[in-house]
Amino acid sequence: MTEALALLLDNSSLLVLWGALAMHWLLPIPAQLHPLHIWQQLAIVIADKVNKPDESRKQQLLSGTLAWSLMWLTVLILLVALYQLVWIESMFHLVLLWLALDWRSTAKLSKRFTRAYSQEDKAACRQLLETPLNRETRNLSLLGLGKAGAETQLLAYGRLVAGVLFWYALAGGIGALMYRLAVSLARVWSPSRQHFHTFGLPAIRILATLDIIPLRIFALLFCLGHNGKAALQGIIQQGENWLLPGPGWLLAATGHKLSLSLGGPAIYGNRKMERPRLGGKIAPAAFHLAQIDKIANNRLLAWVAIQSVLIVIFQGVL
Repeated sequence: MTEALALLLDNSSLLVLWGALAMHWLLPIPAQLHPLHIWQQLAIVIADKVNKPDESRKQQLLSGTLAWSLMWLTVLILLVALYQLVWIESMFHLVLLWLALDWRSTAKLSKRFTRAYSQEDKAACRQLLETPLNRETRNLSLLGLGKAGAETQLLAYGRLVAGVLFWYALAGGIGALMYRLAVSLARVWSPSRQHFHTFGLPAIRILATLDIIPLRIFALLFCLGHNGKAALQGIIQQGENWLLPGPGWLLAATGHKLSLSLGGPAIYGNRKMERPRLGGKIAPAAFHLAQIDKIANNRLLAWVAIQSVLIVIFQGVL
């Protein structure tokens, strides 16, 4: 125990990782008071000023790119400047990683949705998905809610935990928070909403680039264990069929591992989007949602363990 504590104290990166995880679970920030929520509201205000759907596609793309750059690069510049002034670097990175992580609320949402779905409470399921899901939920059937819930679980664990940890490993607390800001912008300005159909394309394309490695690593972790061969074959056969490459691997791996039917048509506003069908033929049930939650959390614990070992190894080398 003493040796483990000494190792943690001697390795600032490892201390930041475990310290931020502990703070995230023990000191959760209320959603309405979280700095990211305030930042998202600012993004909406800016978009209202510069997004003109009646303009040409080229102009909307330019506006979207400039608006994204204004918000994201401004924060990056401020964080880099602030980093030059801090006295305790590890504390600076710890706070940023703490702000970027969203494991606790994702697990809470997953369990609440699974419980409501097991009781076939469509009203509660629709209410729970209304905020995290970027599409219409009022007319979703029980089957549609099950698919939407499974996809929401997977992408939330993938982006808000695995993706954040990956970018922390590459670029410290600044990298973790900047990735989370990119996730937030892609969500607020999602092209799936008619108003942001063109304006939001730069945001989603940038996120797709940032997503591709961490979500694919997370998908490969899903392939471990029972039905791993089927999950890997699913990635090979269908991983590139999805609209975005990172989520495609994760959805295909999970769908084939559990023989679940994921994807398919979805209603965004007044538009019906034909999305690829991934996975098997079984409609998601509450049991499957609980399985996804368990597998995702187990794989994330493995991710943290592997990342901790790598931090120790590379810290020793450097």
